[in-house]
Amino acid sequence: MYLIGEALIGDGAELAHIDLLIGDKNGPVGTAFANSLSQLSAGHTPLLAVVRPNLLTKPATLVIPKVTLKSGAQVTQMFGPVQAAVAKAVADCVEEGVFAGQDLNDLVILASAFLSPEAKDYNRIYRFNYGAVKLALNRAFEQFPDEKTLIHEKDRAAHAVMGFKVPRLWDPPYLQVALDIVDLGKLKSVLSALPENDHLIIEAGTPLIKKFGLNVLNEIRAVKPNSFIVADMKILDTGNLEARMAADASADAVVMSGLAPKSTIEKAIEEARKTGIYSVIDMLNVSDPVGLIKSLAVKPDIVELHRAIDAESSAHAWGNIKDMKAAAGGKLLVATAGGIRVPVVKEALKSGADILVVGRAITASKDVHHAAEEFLEQLNKEEIDQFRIMTDF
Repeated sequence: MYLIGEALIGDGAELAHIDLLIGDKNGPVGTAFANSLSQLSAGHTPLLAVVRPNLLTKPATLVIPKVTLKSGAQVTQMFGPVQAAVAKAVADCVEEGVFAGQDLNDLVILASAFLSPEAKDYNRIYRFNYGAVKLALNRAFEQFPDEKTLIHEKDRAAHAVMGFKVPRLWDPPYLQVALDIVDLGKLKSVLSALPENDHLIIEAGTPLIKKFGLNVLNEIRAVKPNSFIVADMKILDTGNLEARMAADASADAVVMSGLAPKSTIEKAIEEARKTGIYSVIDMLNVSDPVGLIKSLAVKPDIVELHRAIDAESSAHAWGNIKDMKAAAGGKLLVATAGGIRVPVVKEALKSGADILVVGRAITASKDVHHAAEEFLEQLNKEEIDQFRIMTDF
């Protein structure tokens, strides 16, 4: 047997995080158990989990401090509420049948426990660690998560301790606000007025990037730190280099021109994948978007159907969005841009658009917040709490 479990429970300084291994005494977990117990290191002394002094829990469990214990108070917390919580959780899992069919004397458990130096409340330390160990043990035997759960959840919640979220586009449609602004004061004013919404994307427009460079993304992040930011670079050459530059500047997506050489587009897409950001092809002046998508060895994440600002007197052309998605293998978001106004939102969505790119209708409005809310209302999407910590799936 070789099982792995993990769980995070609680909040504040007493937050508990448990990583554990369950295995046979005569296997690799048993070897690690013996080595850990016999090879001590300062500040990370492992201890056997006991329900109370002289009452070892079964299966035998070794508690390993993740954080260096530097004070007597920390040592007391580890040898007190943490140790007791781990032992009691293991024992209760035995009673509840989690180890049904297993010989408790043939198994050992390694439980690595996080204890913050700022933790004070013994009651919370105990309860959070107890809950984390029970959850980790159950998850280990369930081999949680399965592939389906992993793929479904990976973009839906941020790491609770990280302090910020990296948004992903898993719940279209979205409103993308194009900031084709060349004045930093105006930029900050517009950003400050935009509503906080999980379905709002911010685009650093081409004129903005041309004037201030990619460092302008730092200005955007200073006002909207958790926003999904598109760097509209309209890459035409050195695709891998410029995609990497966008990623290094903290962009969540980078735009390349559909008029670029195919090799440039493919290199930009591949680099975007390496860095974990979205690749966007702007189809402005591309006569056959479906043909271009089919010809690419690697497919983009997003295609933008773009009616140029200088051509906004012409009719909207949504293109054959269904065929574009089919050409990309079905996993493709399609954005529409160029003179989008509230009255045409429903038509665009009905045509299959996933992202509505809106510029001056919002940024030049007398009430930026209200203008953005009008578009968001048309999307008919509820807010999502991406900071949730999932313990039940």
